Amino acid sequence: MREPAEFHGDDIRLACGPGTGIDTKGGVKGVLHLPRRFYERLYIYMHSDRARKRLGQLFGHDAASQMLHFLLSFFPPELSRGFLAKTASSMLETLAVSTIGTLCAAALGFVLALPASGLYGAALRAVSRFLLNLLRSIPELVWATVTVLAAGLGPFAGTLALALHTAGVLGRLFAEALENAPDAPARALAEAGTSSALAFVYGTLPCVRPQFVAYIMYRWESNIRMAAILGFVGAGGLGQMLYYELSLFHLPQACTVIFAMLVLAACVDATSAIARHRSAG
Repeated sequence: MREPAEFHGDDIRLACGPGTGIDTKGGVKGVLHLPRRFYERLYIYMHSDRARKRLGQLFGHDAASQMLHFLLSFFPPELSRGFLAKTASSMLETLAVSTIGTLCAAALGFVLALPASGLYGAALRAVSRFLLNLLRSIPELVWATVTVLAAGLGPFAGTLALALHTAGVLGRLFAEALENAPDAPARALAEAGTSSALAFVYGTLPCVRPQFVAYIMYRWESNIRMAAILGFVGAGGLGQMLYYELSLFHLPQACTVIFAMLVLAACVDATSAIARHRSAG
């Protein structure tokens, strides 16, 4: 085996490919040039007083003390009745945004999944798959920015953003589940004289229903967290409230909002787990 490292002048050349011990995926042989001068300067800098000083500022006693002081400034959390009522209202708003957004996404994703699974020919399959890829390739924060500009600040913009992105994700998952579903039940119903629509409803859908429920519940869990984040771009809910409190350095109030986010996420996770278990059973 040839040595992978070769030294030529000012460069450290790393041979890569078959027989060198550094193989590329396609078996392509090449040379990676690493300038020796770069490593010499890096070594000198890391052992300099300036580097030690900066590392000391980052990991030293003063930095740890400042970080501890910052974390302690979040406590005790704000527990006044008025603020707790405001936080509870934002929790319900975040829950509504994620739930309605997920339900709308499930409906739109199912509609697009039918042609995407190949039930209506290759042309509609290609078009619907392109739409699903377009919807899910744009992140929720980008959708939220667009919907806030189109619909204004508030939970409606957040609901639209979650619905559009999640529809692309769920639609693709639904289409894959329909493609891989066993066709024996639907074929047996069709041979018995049942229409193709009823054969699909009573033969194919029961086979994929547990998968559909699991996908929807998983996306609902994710959308609860994302709904809180979307508030930072003005989509309402706990995220918008947290952004407001942090902007004014109201750290005890921010602590209460963060705790509310954790409680809401834990409740949704538990509900989702129960729903998936019952669906699988």
